[in-house]
Amino acid sequence: MSKARYDSQQLNDLVLQMMETELGGEQVYRTALTCAVNPDLKDEWEGYLQETLTHQEVVRSLCDTLGLDPDTQSPTRRVVKHIGESLVKAMQLAKQGGDPAAAQLVACECVVHAETKDHANWELLGKVAEVATGDLGRALKAAHEAVEKDEDHHLYHTKGWCRELAIEALGLPAVLPPPEEVKNVETAIGASRAEQQRESML
Repeated sequence: MSKARYDSQQLNDLVLQMMETELGGEQVYRTALTCAVNPDLKDEWEGYLQETLTHQEVVRSLCDTLGLDPDTQSPTRRVVKHIGESLVKAMQLAKQGGDPAAAQLVACECVVHAETKDHANWELLGKVAEVATGDLGRALKAAHEAVEKDEDHHLYHTKGWCRELAIEALGLPAVLPPPEEVKNVETAIGASRAEQQRESML
């Protein structure tokens, strides 16, 4: 069975979206950190910010491999930028409300929005990496392997934080840090199992 072919123009567009997602992610984390009240969450996001800066360099390197200017704009990239800026504005708006716990929860929700897109980008890149050959195939595989585990961690752990902080806001018993954090989950299955075990951790 021959390997599937991919659309090289769409790959270029994906990588430009990835560049914008990582740049926007930096601003999302910098703003989210100003909303973080829980010290464990703050530590977590400080780590994610540093990893996001590393991911920017990985995507810049991919741009070099593909012969792309990392600053090139495209219609889809402009949409990604708009969404990132909107998330930052949403957190700033929440902070103006004068309720630090509520602002922290909004920040968590915004990080989940940003990381859902980020996670999807890297998953798609992994699909192309499976079929790409030669130097490009090697570069895509190396980039995917370097970053994908971080992206799983960012998404599943922040979703856990978001859920538990929302539960706490409702006045119900919450598990903080969340089970995803305690069990250090790295996969969707692991995240699901951790959530199922939360009752036993209360």
